[in-house]
Amino acid sequence: MSEKEPKVVGIGGIFFKTSDPDSTKKWYSENLGLVTDAYGSMFEFRNTNNPEEKNYLQWSPFKDDTTYFQPSNKEFMINYRVQNIEGLVEKLKASGVTICDEIESFDYGKFVHIMDADGNKLELWEPVDQVFTESQGDKTTK
Repeated sequence: MSEKEPKVVGIGGIFFKTSDPDSTKKWYSENLGLVTDAYGSMFEFRNTNNPEEKNYLQWSPFKDDTTYFQPSNKEFMINYRVQNIEGLVEKLKASGVTICDEIESFDYGKFVHIMDADGNKLELWEPVDQVFTESQGDKTTK
């Protein structure tokens, strides 16, 4: 099998700051029908190239004093779904992109943070969607 091209293949999450994340989650649940939990809401969708495969996007409000978005001072952070995260990090390094940390691996995927040209911290995620499929049941927003 050939190595996948190192690139972004979708949006993996939308993270934003708010003064009261619990109230924000409650408002979105009550008014817009989001299925929420401690982290926000997990949106479920189908993989275009493999419609039997479920994929996920995490929507998460963070407390406005979070340090998770640093060194960015922005009110949001986008998580991008990627393939071949190792190859992408090498490509980004060669282009002079700021890599904030080392690639971390978890059972649900690999992560690394970078800075874009506008000073936005971005999270890159090479997901293992099967972990969420097995654990989420009907606890997703569809």
